[in-house]
Amino acid sequence: MALDRTKLSIDGIESQVPHVEEHDYSQRAQWLRAAVLGANDGLVSTASLMMGVGAVKGDAKAMIVSGFAGLVAGACSMAIGEFVSVYSQLDIEVAQRKREQQTKVEGESRDGTGGEGLPSPLQAAAASALAFSLGAMVPLLSAGFISSHRVRLGVAAAATTAGLVVFGCVGAALGRAPVGRSCFRVVAGGWLAMAVTYGFMRLFGSTV
Repeated sequence: MALDRTKLSIDGIESQVPHVEEHDYSQRAQWLRAAVLGANDGLVSTASLMMGVGAVKGDAKAMIVSGFAGLVAGACSMAIGEFVSVYSQLDIEVAQRKREQQTKVEGESRDGTGGEGLPSPLQAAAASALAFSLGAMVPLLSAGFISSHRVRLGVAAAATTAGLVVFGCVGAALGRAPVGRSCFRVVAGGWLAMAVTYGFMRLFGSTV
């Protein structure tokens, strides 16, 4: 009898424990990849382009024009690439759903699910282009109003580093990943890209 009472009390406690709904963070992968990677690409590629031009020319206008051209070209490239990639994924998932529906009975195939959960090529393309543009604006705005060549390069590098830290933290927080490790990878990759571009252009400028 005592064992039965204990079991009933345990069952009562378990029934009172609220059910905590677990979120599937993998569902964020589509727009998170397009937005965060787009911002990182815009920041790193535009800053590297400006640093490369600044390695051979001290003119501020040349750096700004090259950075703006990189912003426009990169945003268009990212949008088109993301649209084609996600559209290919959409075709695969639609074809898979059609094959699955053909194996079901007529009543089960008409469950009204429609296109739920399917990726949106236009949404991914728009998010990628907008994020790329926002990332590219960081070095452009930070170095656009500085006349001194050395100070301009330093400010652009510092602003790019700060932007990389922010994007790394945001991406890690949204994806529930380790913040420190994510920021380190993003910052190290950005600095490597800028250093390689600056070094090659510096070498090229000295040999021409």
